[in-house]
Amino acid sequence: MDQKILSLAAEKTADRLQAFLQTLKEEDLANLLQNQAVKGRAVGALLRAIFRGSPCSEEAGALRRRKIYTCCTQLVESGDLQKETASEIIGLLMLEVHCFPGPSLVELANEFIAAIAEGSLTNGKSLELLPIILMALVTKKGNLVCGKDELSGEECKKQLISTLCSGRWDQRYVIQLTSMFKDVPLTAEEIELVMGKVFKMFSKLNLQEIPPLVYQLLILSSKGSRKRVLEGIIAFFNELDKQHKEEQSGDELLDLITVPSGELRHVEGTVILHIVFAMTLDCELGRELLKHLKAGQQGDFSNNICPFSIALLLSVARIQRFEEQVFDLLKASVFKSFKDLQLLQGSKFLQNLVPHPSCVSTMILEVVKNSVHSWDHVTQGLVQFGFILMDSYGPKKVVDGKAIETSPGLWRTPNQHACKLGGNILLETFKIHEMIRQEILEQVLNRVVTRASSPISHFLELLSNIIMYSPLVLQSCSAKVTESFDYLSFLPLQTVQGLLKAVQPLLKVSMSMRDSLILVLRKAMFARQLDARKSAVAGFLLLLKNFKVLGSLSSSQCSQAIGVSQVHVDVHSRYNAVANEAFCLEIMDSLRRCLGQQADVRLMLYEGFYDVLRRNSQLANSIMQTLLSQLKQFYEPQSDVLPPLKLDACILTQGDQISLQEPLDHLLCCIQHCLAWYKSKVMPAQQGGEEEEEEEGFYQELDDMLESLTNRMIKSELEDFELDKSADFSQSTGNGIKNNICASLVMGVCEVLMEYNFSISNFSKNKFEDILSLFTCYKKLSDILTEKAGKGKTKAASKTSDSFWSMKFVSELLTALFRDSTQSHEESLSVLRSSNEFMRYAVGVALRKVQQLKETGHVSGPDGQNPDKIFQNLCDITRVLLWRYTSIPTSVEEPGKKEKGKSISLLCLEGLQRVFSAVQLFFQPRVPLFLRALDVPDNEEEEVEATVTQRAAFQIRQFQRSLLNLLSSQEEEFNSKEALLLVGVLASLARLLEPTSPQFVQMLSWTSKICKENSREDALFCKGVMNLLFSLHVAHKSPVALLRDLSQDIHGHLGDIDEDVEVEKTNHFAVVNLRTAAPTVCLLVLSQAEKVLEEVDWLITRLKGQVSQETVSEEASSQAAPPNHPVEKAVIMQLGTLLTFFHELVQTALPSGSCVDTLLKDLCKMYTILTSLVKYYIQLCRSTRGIPKIMEKLVKLSGSHLTPVCYSFISYVQNKSSRSPPCPGGKKKAAAAGAVAVARVLRETKPIPNLIFAIEQYEKFLIFLSKRSKVNLMQHIKLSTSRDFKIKGNILDMLLREEEEEEEDDDENREDAASEHGEQNQEPAKKKRRKETKCLS
Repeated sequence: MDQKILSLAAEKTADRLQAFLQTLKEEDLANLLQNQAVKGRAVGALLRAIFRGSPCSEEAGALRRRKIYTCCTQLVESGDLQKETASEIIGLLMLEVHCFPGPSLVELANEFIAAIAEGSLTNGKSLELLPIILMALVTKKGNLVCGKDELSGEECKKQLISTLCSGRWDQRYVIQLTSMFKDVPLTAEEIELVMGKVFKMFSKLNLQEIPPLVYQLLILSSKGSRKRVLEGIIAFFNELDKQHKEEQSGDELLDLITVPSGELRHVEGTVILHIVFAMTLDCELGRELLKHLKAGQQGDFSNNICPFSIALLLSVARIQRFEEQVFDLLKASVFKSFKDLQLLQGSKFLQNLVPHPSCVSTMILEVVKNSVHSWDHVTQGLVQFGFILMDSYGPKKVVDGKAIETSPGLWRTPNQHACKLGGNILLETFKIHEMIRQEILEQVLNRVVTRASSPISHFLELLSNIIMYSPLVLQSCSAKVTESFDYLSFLPLQTVQGLLKAVQPLLKVSMSMRDSLILVLRKAMFARQLDARKSAVAGFLLLLKNFKVLGSLSSSQCSQAIGVSQVHVDVHSRYNAVANEAFCLEIMDSLRRCLGQQADVRLMLYEGFYDVLRRNSQLANSIMQTLLSQLKQFYEPQSDVLPPLKLDACILTQGDQISLQEPLDHLLCCIQHCLAWYKSKVMPAQQGGEEEEEEEGFYQELDDMLESLTNRMIKSELEDFELDKSADFSQSTGNGIKNNICASLVMGVCEVLMEYNFSISNFSKNKFEDILSLFTCYKKLSDILTEKAGKGKTKAASKTSDSFWSMKFVSELLTALFRDSTQSHEESLSVLRSSNEFMRYAVGVALRKVQQLKETGHVSGPDGQNPDKIFQNLCDITRVLLWRYTSIPTSVEEPGKKEKGKSISLLCLEGLQRVFSAVQLFFQPRVPLFLRALDVPDNEEEEVEATVTQRAAFQIRQFQRSLLNLLSSQEEEFNSKEALLLVGVLASLARLLEPTSPQFVQMLSWTSKICKENSREDALFCKGVMNLLFSLHVAHKSPVALLRDLSQDIHGHLGDIDEDVEVEKTNHFAVVNLRTAAPTVCLLVLSQAEKVLEEVDWLITRLKGQVSQETVSEEASSQAAPPNHPVEKAVIMQLGTLLTFFHELVQTALPSGSCVDTLLKDLCKMYTILTSLVKYYIQLCRSTRGIPKIMEKLVKLSGSHLTPVCYSFISYVQNKSSRSPPCPGGKKKAAAAGAVAVARVLRETKPIPNLIFAIEQYEKFLIFLSKRSKVNLMQHIKLSTSRDFKIKGNILDMLLREEEEEEEDDDENREDAASEHGEQNQEPAKKKRRKETKCLS
């Protein structure tokens, strides 16, 4: 039969073929086709023949074709055919589709759709026909019957696609179906339908099927709906990540983790690669991604920015045209996230309204963690982004060239947070990816070496962390580190110290690196630049500290930063303690040569020796010998020679230049500390050795020398040093400079000897008398230097700003002076206690030490860099100061003892204020320990129970009592300085209270009570106590009601802008009085109002973002949001209360100056934010929602209570500025005063046009909103007067006439004084300008 069909088909006409085919039954034809196809014979020729004999122009032919199509698709789907045969059949069917009449096409399409819905397709090969059928449908003219309706071909296609998308899809065909649509011409609406269906299917597919599906979707997106595709993919993976996280952190008994972590990450990585590849071909896709993620930044961006979208962005950054935009977007997101966090932490009002936002930094670090799964395309972007953050937000250079940096553990500002995040990204990436390590290290070292002028502590910290992570790994990169050593002599000292400290673990592992460093340091030691020499000393001292010699004490202080990985290496030949000894002695040799160099170099050496000795006690002998021989050069050996020191030898004279050659005070200080350490640590350990006895000769000799120095210094008069009152101390003469240097050396020596004698005194009365005599000598010199006027005074002040006393000694001395009640010590201590000057000086030194800690994070002297020791001493000092202040208040201190300067109690209080802020700055984690150290508990059990809040509250109560006592005193006895310090202490302690605790509420009500009941006319105290009230109030609830009350008080005290109106005085807060109302309280309340406005603005921006996100998804807009959104209500309530606040202030007769300026600017902000709220409601009106009643009330209030009084206030300001009083005195004075007045007028009236513009913008958008919402909001608003600043002609003529008359008068006067012609010629110009200001209305 098949042969017959083929032979008939070969004839010229098809008549016989048609006739033959009509005789055959459909089943026979179908069977014939099936047999031929299965056997793999020439089925193509047979099909062509059948199609030739079944023309579509005849009904029977069309019908036969239909049946053949159905039969063929079933054949192809059966899976019995070979691949080539199936493809040939489908190819032929495709070619013939366009011949079908419309109704047949509809039937065919419905057949396919039914098969898809039933899931009866087996391999989906026949689906290739469907797009051709749909395309053919579109080309058919005339209407077709589709379902019950008659539709055009295009509409018919649309209905078929709609039916297909609403039906069930078997997950096996999802990819094929999606792929199929790329060949069908689709409208935007149809694309949306298809996308919606595909995204619904995402969750039903296996994870491995997602990447090919995404690939098909991306191809499909070229037809449109790019944004929808990206949104869908990001949302899907975001959801998947969240589920995965919950499963991992959930119950460990649930072993049914749906997706293994590695598989999910690999799929995400592949999807990202597909998207990035699509973007290289279609830039529009990239633009859409950036647009979509930028839009998400407005509201709560947790929906858009997630670990997946961040990884995607970092991959897209590899495309050059998007690189800059991507990093800008990520930078902005990070900064915004930290800024929002800061805003939220500072406001209880916001915390109650907004759930805790998602943190971008956590997401980025998650991306770093995930990148371990072969995300090489993300890694490069991570490294770049890490460095961008560190470069953009690192510490900035300040005026004097030093960067102010807080301690490493405390990152306060968003900038510091962002910089820290950059460091963490790089460190974590370094740990995970071996390939990129070299590059990270190179970039860090390049920045350290090339950015000498800007602060680079953050890069040094990162370098240190990288090296600490694994020094052995870095051995492969040692060449780069060694190369950086070549630049040491050109880098600032701080950088060198940081760099060497960071690479120190590497030096222990790599001998070659250590050798190359030593070569560089030796060269630097004799370099021409002073900084290079200092760097060499710093480097050598560091090496001495860290290479321990065999037999050195392993004291608890020897905290060597060395990881486990190094210890294994150290066991072998490289860490050889015997070799270290030779190495260290060699370095000591090099350092001895420094003792002949400049004073600064020697100074570094003296400051570093103590630390070396403490870490490497076997070097004690060598160090002490070096110091002894150095001291002998300046020491008079005969015990009867006065003075005992050769001060002239310490001073270098080169021509006219006189400078310090030997910092003798620092040398003695170093000897004293080393000696004390040796006696306490080494000698006890060396009891009973023979060779030690001869060594001890050195120590005995040093002891004797210090003893002799003490005795002879006490005997010496100032005349012996040629430093009595008659000496020259001016900075302009050589002798004066020399005397200044000598004086500071003598004072330093006295301080060192005081500490030495105390350390060996064992509470001996004689020693304490010696200390007092030394102090007398110190005091005399100090007084002379203070007395001498001129530059010498400032020089002396800067010289004596730091004390030689160690912090440990300060804490011991203060404890002895104020707290030691041991009977046996009573007599000797009474010697020191008898001198009030000495006790005040001791407290003063403690203050300076704490101040130094606050400014730099460490203190001078031994253990000054050791945080544990500093903290211990700080606790001891604070305990004493606290006891001294609370037990002997300033009022009780005997009047006789209140000499010039502050009383001891006041100094103690100042010390406490500094300590509390320093502890919170640098020792935040140790605050509980600090407070426990201050407590003197009655019984131990309570001690364990007390929380930080309870301990802080206990301390607060003591200071509250002191402040109440002070406030209850008479006005003339009121000590403003003490009150201010007490408020400062209370503010510091209040930060330690938990805002939800009853203690906090108690503190707030107490502060409020103080403000309400105390009327001191002291602006500084008022400012302090008001600031405290606001800081507490903000942590508890919003301060708007407080602001309203305060504004009424200010209005009451200052009076109204309309002089005829008498204002009723409200007395909410007694602290507001005529003296403090303006500018103190006024500026404070305005700055608080600004903060509230900032919060409200932030909330409105967030609301706008949410609305734009809601309008995107149709589902969200169909569900109408609740009419009284709590955030909206809160915003309107805040603005309503602020409106009444401004209503009061705008009617207040404020003095010209900062108050008026700030008020005008804040009013401008108020209107801008009201406009912003109106725009938000305009946005809302696009959906079904209307305006809430509360918003209508706010608009009404603004129209009745704010806008009219704003215009009155503007007139008041302008009238005030034009009514400046005439200046008494000559014309020149009048001209000068006029110029000043003009400048002031211009400054004060500058914000006025801005305010008027803001009001008019507000009214303009209100009109828009009225039209949109069909609510007449303008009925309560009186339209403003025209303010186009026209020049009034009649007034101008009058003023010009006056001016001409004045000029004529001037001309008559000028004939006499020709010499002053030039000066007076300019005057009328100034007058003209001043008068023109009057013409502006």
